[in-house]
Amino acid sequence: MSAIASQTYTPEEETEIKQWLTTSDRLKSGPADQKSILDTLDAHLASRTTLLGTKPSKADLAIYQTLAPVVAKWGPEERTGKDGRPNIVRLLDFVQNSSIFELDVPEAERVKIDLDDVRYWKSPEEVKAEKEQLKKDKAAAAAAAAGGKTELADRTKADAAETKPADAAAAADKPKKEKKEKKEKAPKAQKAPAAAAPLSPSLIDLRVGHILKAVKHPEADSLYVSTIAMGDPAGTADTEEFEGQVCRTVCSGLNGLIPLEDMQGRKVVTVANLKPVKMRGIKSCAMVLAASPRVKEGEDDHKGPVELVNPPADSKAGDRVFFEGWKGEPEGVLNPKKKVWETIQPGFTTTDGLEVAFDAAVVEALGKTGVGKLVTEAGGVCTVTSLKDATVR
Repeated sequence: MSAIASQTYTPEEETEIKQWLTTSDRLKSGPADQKSILDTLDAHLASRTTLLGTKPSKADLAIYQTLAPVVAKWGPEERTGKDGRPNIVRLLDFVQNSSIFELDVPEAERVKIDLDDVRYWKSPEEVKAEKEQLKKDKAAAAAAAAGGKTELADRTKADAAETKPADAAAAADKPKKEKKEKKEKAPKAQKAPAAAAPLSPSLIDLRVGHILKAVKHPEADSLYVSTIAMGDPAGTADTEEFEGQVCRTVCSGLNGLIPLEDMQGRKVVTVANLKPVKMRGIKSCAMVLAASPRVKEGEDDHKGPVELVNPPADSKAGDRVFFEGWKGEPEGVLNPKKKVWETIQPGFTTTDGLEVAFDAAVVEALGKTGVGKLVTEAGGVCTVTSLKDATVR
């Protein structure tokens, strides 16, 4: 994202900037409908990094300068509570901390914002319901704009029912056509069932993911809720747009094992074709891979340490990763009854060189041996920081 000084704008964007500058001026005057304006602004920013989407402009600066003293007085509930305006808070934090806006705000004068203090998290169901309601509102508005026209009732069925008696008698006198006897159809040949794909780690859809945001689960102390871009096309089931990218919501049991700040804005490796599951009210639509020491008998497997799997530095969200020697087309969604993940995962490990790998000898169902590193198409290897001979899941 380029700095404001180097930005150029289309005529439509210039018009939008003027509209937001007017909005900023209205907010300064403290109008009676200020609450409505703030609600509209927060909703507008729900899927945008800046007021124009991803492009910075003087409109962002104007809104910041107008609302910074206002938001500074807001309590936690007004910021991120159920009826709060978290997207306005996020914009202000972005403007005052990003060099893009070339705004040198002294530390003492910045709005104090705790990104970890999230009081309310909308479930995917609530987001979907809001979108459906918005569609209905737009449709109603369009109908009103069309002048309130109503469709004429379909009279064709009624006209047919109002047949004159003479017509009915004439119709009764007409000889009825004999129905043709139906020929018995030969039974269709049964298709042979498709052969099951041979068991292989390639059935698991492993991808690079980019965590855009991670917060603590509001109802579970051990869980984080992350918003992760994974290269899904727009319209993919169980995705939503966030900051201009198609993302999935992912719950992971890493709270207390990995600091929340280490989950922000980083690349990870994800399992993308597990069946979505609800975790304490929030649907989780993927899994983040992490390594931990192998559990010995009698030990608690949740003590740690835990390290996230690191994809190559030059990888992008959505890049496929696979184990060398096991490249193939993954399943769409893994059938939980077939236990593919549960069977294959025990072979996921780390080497003495801290590379993530698959050890075929560990999975008896394969009847094979050999070790393959987890790599991208470009040949980069996925790694961990310090755990050797660990389990990865």
